[in-house]
Parts: sequence; structure tokens; C-alpha cells
Amino acid sequence: IHTGESIVVAPSQTLSNKEYNLLRTTAVSVIRHFGVVGECNIQYAVNPYAEEYYIIEVNARLSRSSALASKATGYPLAYVAAKLALGISLPEIKNSVTGVTTACFEPSLDYCVVKIPRWDLSKFSRVSTKIGSSMKSVGEVMAIGRKFEEAFQKALRMVDESVNGFDPYIKEVDDEELKEPTDKRMFVVAAALRQGYSVDRLYDLTKIDRWFLQKMKNIVDFNTSLESIDQNNLSHDVLLRAKQIGFSDKQIAAAVKSTELAIRKQRQDFRITPSVKQIDTVAAEWPATTNYLYLTYNAFTNDLTFDEEHTMVIGSGVYRIGSSVEFDWCAVGCLRELRKLGKKTIMVNYNPETVSTDYDMSDRLYFEEISFEVVMDIYNIENPTGIILSMGGQLP
Repeated sequence: IHTGESIVVAPSQTLSNKEYNLLRTTAVSVIRHFGVVGECNIQYAVNPYAEEYYIIEVNARLSRSSALASKATGYPLAYVAAKLALGISLPEIKNSVTGVTTACFEPSLDYCVVKIPRWDLSKFSRVSTKIGSSMKSVGEVMAIGRKFEEAFQKALRMVDESVNGFDPYIKEVDDEELKEPTDKRMFVVAAALRQGYSVDRLYDLTKIDRWFLQKMKNIVDFNTSLESIDQNNLSHDVLLRAKQIGFSDKQIAAAVKSTELAIRKQRQDFRITPSVKQIDTVAAEWPATTNYLYLTYNAFTNDLTFDEEHTMVIGSGVYRIGSSVEFDWCAVGCLRELRKLGKKTIMVNYNPETVSTDYDMSDRLYFEEISFEVVMDIYNIENPTGIILSMGGQLP
């Protein structure tokens, strides 16, 4: 399956340390052999049962994969590659995200990133929904969390705002669809887990690593246990656990037969609110000046203070047929104009392909869902002077 059609998780969860270092060493050897200076990415095929791998392609350029890697790690690849091309060496280049370390620090992550493509195949009547080696997706989203389940469910909601998360009721179980991947296969997996398919049986059908299937099972099992209680019996611990594995208020409300606003109020009464964390490329081992932020319930403190007045701009979300880069251009134009007027800005967007999600476009960048719940959470934390909704097209 084409990388652009795949769900990508960073850092890699299912490679052993030995496999990871084997591929990393090979990558460095290949680049030295070719004499590449600047940016290069290598696509591998790895055999999970033996230490055997193939190099599919070597891209000595910035590609969509490098844009994703750059946004996922907070390491400004294009900026550093341009400096290297000018003959400036890595130790001389400042890491512009931390402001204190140099560019020869390898990024380390204290969070989990999930990228999911968006397909608009329903717009075409005769197109096969099977995905494979040709690129059919029209956009992609990137979600950040402290647990895989949290980031995965966030990403599913980002791809399609009508989806509540890893929902086992969207699709019917179909073994053929489990074997041959389609754009909606993850919801078939959810339905299969709800019907009691074991992780091993699903592995035989899908060949998705058991580690991921087990995490998906955690979500579906928790959803089932939520369905057995009503809102009056929803305890602090159950609600917190739901938030920690990525359930939205709306999703919890659907399970306990309540409403999003009722769950939100109960959550605020319990003082269950998200923490704001920074992406700093150095896993919080060095002080960071970065403004690259995400929300998580798997933390207890904020990484920064909220004592300055900002203006909030909502971005355009995932690229789709009919809403694409033109709305990102509007949002960026808005941010630049606000800066000219001397106002500090907050950007909320989750699309790694955009200019608005560059760390230097706004004073604070929240790489987060554009939904009532999350925008209100950010609004309550930041208390901005105002919020601009007209710049990102229909979604905001």
C-alpha cells in the first residue's frame, strides 16, 4: 500500500530496537554512498518475520513524507536542508524550534503521532474503494496524543467531522473487506471487535500488527462497558479514563445516552480538563521556546502560562474535494495581517500539509481537532480577545 494511503504512526511502535537501528544505519550508508546533502527519505519494505528488508525508493527531495516527518517531530527539515545546501554545517545551525540546541540533535518524541489519509471516494460512482499502490487520498490529518488510542481516535474525528471516533456501529463485519483493505477498513475492524473477533483472528485476516489491534480492542471494550452505565452512574475515574483513551464528549454521550453539553458540564464539575503540552523536538530534556502545542488528558500540568492576550483563528482542517489550499491561504493572510496590527495570534489546525501549521506563522499553534469541544477547551484555557471563524471555509 502506498505510503500516502497508509495510516502512519510515529515514533514507530512495532519495530524492535534492532530492526529500527538496522534501517537507520542503512539509511545513513545509502545517503553517504550517493553523496546526498540536505534532505532525503527512504521508503522500506520490512519483513516482520525475519530481518529482511527492501529499499523501495530513495527520495533525495522534500516529499509529502518529509513534510509529515517535519510536522510530527517539530524539526524544521526544509529550513535545515536549505542551510546545508548553502554549505553551513549542522553544528552551526540553531534549532529554530527550541532556540537553544543545535540542529544536530536527533529529534526525540515524548508523544505519539497518528497520520490518517482522507479519501473522497464516495464522490465518484465507479471508483473502486480498495486501496493499494496508487495514490487516491486527497488530504491527510495528523493527531497528537500521549497514548496511541488518544491520537488514533482524535485522527479519525479529524478526517471526518461526522465520525465520533473508533465507532463500531459505522460498518458491517465483512471478512473480505478485512482481507482487502478499503478506505473504511478501520471501522470494519471496530465492528469485528464488537462482535467478539479475537486479536489473533483479526491478525490472520488483516495482517495489522497485533500491538495495534490490541489497542483498538481496548477502545471497543471500553465503549461496550460505557454502554452498560447511564450518566448518573458515570464516576470521575470512568470519565477520566474515557478521555485518556481519546473519547470525545459526544462519543461518551452516545454511549451513555446523554448529550454532549451534559457530559461537558459533568466533566467540568469533576475538573477533568485537558493539559496543554509542547512539541519541542527534545522530549522536554531542554528548555524550549516553542509555540507548537497539543492537548492531552494524559498529563496533569500545562507546559506554558496563559497571561497574554491573543486573537484566535480557526484553520481549514483536512483537504477535501471542494475545500483545499485556498482556505489555508485565507487563514495565513489573516494571521499575517493580525501580526502587522501588533496582535498575538493563536492558530487551530491539524493539517500537516499546510502553511498555517508552520510553527513560525502564529504565536501559538494548536495542532488540534476543529470541533466544538476542543475549540471551547482552548478558548477557556487561553481566554482570547476574539475568535475568527470566517477564514477556514465551511468547517470552522
